[in-house]
Formats: sequence, C-alpha cells, structure tokens
Amino acid sequence: MRRMGRAVRGTASVLLAGVVLAGCGTTDDEGAKSDMDMQEAANSADAMLDATLGALVPEVQWAHDTTTSGSCTVTRRRTVTTIVSEQRRGSFLGVVERFWKKSGYEITGVNPHKEAPAIFARTPDGFTMSVEVAYKGQVFFDVTTPCVEKSDVAESTTEPNGPAYPLGQIPTPHVRSDFWSATTPAPAPSS
Repeated sequence: MRRMGRAVRGTASVLLAGVVLAGCGTTDDEGAKSDMDMQEAANSADAMLDATLGALVPEVQWAHDTTTSGSCTVTRRRTVTTIVSEQRRGSFLGVVERFWKKSGYEITGVNPHKEAPAIFARTPDGFTMSVEVAYKGQVFFDVTTPCVEKSDVAESTTEPNGPAYPLGQIPTPHVRSDFWSATTPAPAPSS
C-alpha cells in the first residue's frame, strides 16, 4: 500500500512537472534547454533541497530518496525521518512556503488537506518543487529539473544528516524533535 502510494505520488509529480515544463526555456532541436546538462541541473536541484531543508530550524533529519531521470529531466527526492506532528505541520509547511517565496519561487499550488497537505512551486528557470505530507505524516521533498541536455547523472554527493538508508527502505518518521514532534501548536513568533 505504501509503495503504491509512493509510486502514484512519484508518477503524479513527474506528470505535473512535464505539463508545467512543456515549452519552457530556450531549447535546441530536441527540446532541451541548452544552458546546462542533466548533471548540472541535478546539482542545482540538490542545492535547492539543501537550502530548503537548511531553512528549517530546528533542523529535521532526512535521507536521500530515489533519483529518477527522464529523457531530459531529473528528479531528486528527500524524505524526512523526523516526526512532524499534526499540530506542527502548518508551521513546518509555512516555513517552507515563506522560504520559497523569499527565494523568488512562485507558489503554483497548495493542497490544504488536513492529513496530506502539500505545496508546489516553480523557480524562474523552470525547476518544479514540492513538499508533501503522506502516510504516517512523513514529509517528502521533490525537485524536478526543466528539460536540459541529456547526460549521465550521478547520485547526489550531499551527505544526509542521519543514516543513509538503502533506497526503498527509508522508515516512517521515527526521530523525535522537541519542537517539530511536539503535540501542541507552535508558539507565535516574537516581534
């Protein structure tokens, strides 16, 4: 069941990215953006994920999830293993949304679902990103590149700030945080 949900989520993200990115940017004869290749775009996606996760204070523990490559796109994924309580999800998503807006990203969609909220964004240069809460409150981050020149893509060199789980074996949230796992609403920020 969990794998099917993840597969559907991954497929939906790729399809959404494909629809959003159709016709974006300066392209060559094969439809690829000519200013970077897939590895360079994957490195940019890693930097966006690093910055987004770095905006979360206190930090959350995360692990690399699958990287997928299409004919001209790459999707990098990270899975949060810190427990983000239902009472703190709004604050968590609010931090991400504010950071993305401050970074110049356009918020393209918000799913306010109580148990499975999500935020979708697009960068000025055509990267699409999402943060989604899924089964057992697990938080997933995805960044999909625009269509770029085809190249080989290596796994991310960013070290996770927790265990490096084998792909497909990332556990549901289990790391406690005094702040993110608390079962009370987050305190209002001080002026």
